[in-house]
Amino acid sequence: MDGYFFEDLAVGMTASVAKTISEADIVLYAAVSTDTNPVHIDAETAERSIFKGRVAHGMLSAGLISAALGTRLPGPGTIYLGQSLRFRAPVRPGDTVTATVEVTSLDTERKRATLKTTCLVKGKPVIEGEALVQVPARG
Repeated sequence: MDGYFFEDLAVGMTASVAKTISEADIVLYAAVSTDTNPVHIDAETAERSIFKGRVAHGMLSAGLISAALGTRLPGPGTIYLGQSLRFRAPVRPGDTVTATVEVTSLDTERKRATLKTTCLVKGKPVIEGEALVQVPARG
């Protein structure tokens, strides 16, 4: 198994996933989620919004947090139990989003980890939050 068992985790461990958000990502996310808010898909309408242009769905960027948890830290077998999110700034088509997770506490009895979650674009936070996950134990 790639990733970590609960017993291998320590407070302070981090991992990241990065992705450049493309036009196709936004259109496909709109189709899958059924969120066709014009601020995401219609340039003319988006120009008149507070963002002054199109922006990616917030949950598209937040999905990178799930990718970091499920593929990097803790990794495969991780069960997502909860997530808080604070959207700090818009993500635009062409932006590269880096999602980073950091272990902040461990519940040995329940085999659960709490992780600080952050998404950055050009070093600036676009999403901040906290995740609670169930982590596979060794044996």
